[in-house]
Amino acid sequence: MKTSRHFIGIDLGGESGRVVQGGFNGRTIQLQEMHRFPTGGIELDSTLRWDVQRLWSEIEKGLFIAAKEQNDFVSIGVDSWGVDYALLNSNDVLLELPYHYRDPRTVGTLEKVFRKASKAEVFRQTGIQFMEINTLCQLFAQQQSGNTLDQAQHMLTIADYFHWRLCGARSIEFTSATTTQCYDPTNQSWATEMLNRLDIPTHMLPEVVAPGTHLGRIRNEVSAATELGAVSVVAPATHDTASAVVAVPVKEDVGQNWAYISSGTWSLVGMEISQPVISEDALNANITNEGGVDGTWRLLKNVMGLWLIQRLRLAFAERGFRRSYDELTKMAGAAPSCECFIDPDDPMFLNPPDMEQAILNFCDKTDQIAPSDEAGLVRCVLVSLALRYSQVLREVESLTKINIQVIHVVGGGCQNILLNQFISGATRLPVLAGPGEATALGNILVQCQAAGELDSLKEMRDVARQSVKLIEFEPTAFTFWRDALTKFEKVCSHRSRQSVAK
Repeated sequence: MKTSRHFIGIDLGGESGRVVQGGFNGRTIQLQEMHRFPTGGIELDSTLRWDVQRLWSEIEKGLFIAAKEQNDFVSIGVDSWGVDYALLNSNDVLLELPYHYRDPRTVGTLEKVFRKASKAEVFRQTGIQFMEINTLCQLFAQQQSGNTLDQAQHMLTIADYFHWRLCGARSIEFTSATTTQCYDPTNQSWATEMLNRLDIPTHMLPEVVAPGTHLGRIRNEVSAATELGAVSVVAPATHDTASAVVAVPVKEDVGQNWAYISSGTWSLVGMEISQPVISEDALNANITNEGGVDGTWRLLKNVMGLWLIQRLRLAFAERGFRRSYDELTKMAGAAPSCECFIDPDDPMFLNPPDMEQAILNFCDKTDQIAPSDEAGLVRCVLVSLALRYSQVLREVESLTKINIQVIHVVGGGCQNILLNQFISGATRLPVLAGPGEATALGNILVQCQAAGELDSLKEMRDVARQSVKLIEFEPTAFTFWRDALTKFEKVCSHRSRQSVAK
């Protein structure tokens, strides 16, 4: 067995961040969490922001802890959620704390965008699902408000901002660039023609670099503060879903006939393909095309994910009912079968002050009898998520003409056994759950490739498969899920009507 080489992955999610070290021995990667910390937004003058200064302090703390454990790291790389961005002026000073995608400033923005550039034109130039949280809508809202864009010299996505903090590189990695709805996947460049029409400045858009690019050496001051030494900084697949999909432990004999659900605060549901699908059918399905590693693309939809459970748990706790996620899931598993459903993607669930009340309001709006207790509410959410995933995967199959044979669930949500069983039932497909730390694993796998340890995405996935233990789920309760899907689609029909109206 060869001597292990060590890498650091900084993985930032909507609820928590972590600094992880990975040791690669030529066959498997062993992950070790060095430091975990909450992320979350902060209220600032009636806005919701990311406290990137605090997050940077937490990252430095994690790097310091890692340096105490190991002193010969090959490289460091950061991945994070998408769509949000940091703005630097000509003196490389952060202009303001970055806005959180759940800040309400973008409400109603899509209608305003379509007055200047048609829906079909925006999709043709970007291939991205229409969501008011997208970078495009955020930039448009910020420019319309006259707030700071004229002073911005550099726009960096969140992961790339922390790469700048680490080594001074001002660039955006490809997988994050493609998620902004500002990038043209056909021409492989920023969609400047469309952005000019929307009066969004393009001078601040940096060079787009490929995953695995060496960005430079760690800054001297960061090296001194963390005691890491002159470590290289490498851009992994900086969009967290792209990193997670790298680590999907697909078997060769499955070919292209697999789908993934990257399950966390958001659920990213789709397939890996060789070319983006930018067609009228894709536009009508409101699907998204995001860049991947080694020339791949991810055809997917963003679905409201375990955010719903996170906020339900908070709502329960605020009225004195405090339970862990595991306890809530066990309660839901013992609850009676669902008689009501929610549409996880209804805008009322994006950032309500009270998720429990939002679910009750939705049930009232759709003429359903709401769950009467906490267990029923949690079960309602998990069943509804599984049914929504089933809808999305049928759309993706239709667009690709590829029949899905197996679903890989990765990310923190893969540890929710009840949800995994529901997914298998709703889709009538086998589900393979794991790895839970797919994003960190994928981040480090790309760093291994950049270091010359691995040659291809296939090799990365071979290592992922050898590094993790998977749990398999088989479909059950066919009659329940058939009837539930029919009822669920009626409950969600209002979303289809709204989509047509736009």
